[in-house]
Amino acid sequence: QVQLVESGGGLVQPGGSLRLSCAASGRTLNSYAMGWFRQVPGNERGLLASISWSDGSTYYTDSVKGRFTISRDNAKNTVYLQMNSLKPDDTAVYYCAAKRDKPFMQYNYWGQGTQVTVSS
Repeated sequence: QVQLVESGGGLVQPGGSLRLSCAASGRTLNSYAMGWFRQVPGNERGLLASISWSDGSTYYTDSVKGRFTISRDNAKNTVYLQMNSLKPDDTAVYYCAAKRDKPFMQYNYWGQGTQVTVSS
């Protein structure tokens, strides 16, 4: 089992930055791909960014490309999401998730979420 705990959310003004952290316990994140998702009430949870374990390759959805950066520190068993140039539309609950880094695997470990509010 993998337990994931997000932190770093909060209230930020438009144009500001936040860094979310996702700390894993119970098992090392080696061999797990990690993803950051977000969800707004009434909408489905959507994938923002992911990072593989095997080669560190990353994926970003178009709406966050150039503004968000996903990274991982395997020694600390932690994944990060650096969010810059935040917009009110980025307001959501942000979740990190893990899956085995193999083809066709689904994200099956989830954190509890952290609220990000972008408002002046």
